[in-house]
Amino acid sequence: MTRVLIADDDDLMRAGLIELLTADPTIEIIGQASTGREAVERTRQLAPDVVLMDVRMPDLDGIGATRELSRAAPEAKVLILTTFEQDDYIFGALRAGASGFLLKRTRPEDLIAAVHTIAGGDSLLSPSITRRVIDRMAQQPTPELADQAKLKALTPRERETLELIARGLSNREIAAALVVEESTTRTHVKRILMKLGLRDRVQAVIFAYETGVNRPGGQQVNTSANRTMS
Repeated sequence: MTRVLIADDDDLMRAGLIELLTADPTIEIIGQASTGREAVERTRQLAPDVVLMDVRMPDLDGIGATRELSRAAPEAKVLILTTFEQDDYIFGALRAGASGFLLKRTRPEDLIAAVHTIAGGDSLLSPSITRRVIDRMAQQPTPELADQAKLKALTPRERETLELIARGLSNREIAAALVVEESTTRTHVKRILMKLGLRDRVQAVIFAYETGVNRPGGQQVNTSANRTMS
């Protein structure tokens, strides 16, 4: 069972999400929260696998709550689900440690799939969000020297792998591109995250564009419906 906690200040939205998600017999709704502070407290108490987090909530917003959970309950994966497709929300949530970002207009079956994807340890962004991440990173100023120093810790093959992660390729696609086994790619990805001090592949994408490892104009990110960065 995938244990889910729903955090949203809209009673009707919470009720709708509960009805939708419980249609999947492998998902169990273990709790609800109507404020960001309550979401943090309930997560500590109930230890969900996934927290469905709204952005705009009273007391403590979803980004602040996500930041607290990334420190206090890192085993709980946060999936941001919001109406608002604003850069401040997107990048604030991803930097805070969210493992995924979806819009509330997402199809029901895609939301259910996203919950399982996040629970499985992967990261997920809506296609439009992926595009905005890349476009935003293209406008960043000169990379920080500290980040450049981190890059030097990567081997040439690990840097190649990072470039392909940032293009949106899956482990299988990276393995095919580099002509290696998929298990080898998984090892490279784990080492990259460890060396760069990153939580997951979403943060790796942001890092790659912030440091200039990747720039738009090369191979386009595959933005098929709800592309999973796995």
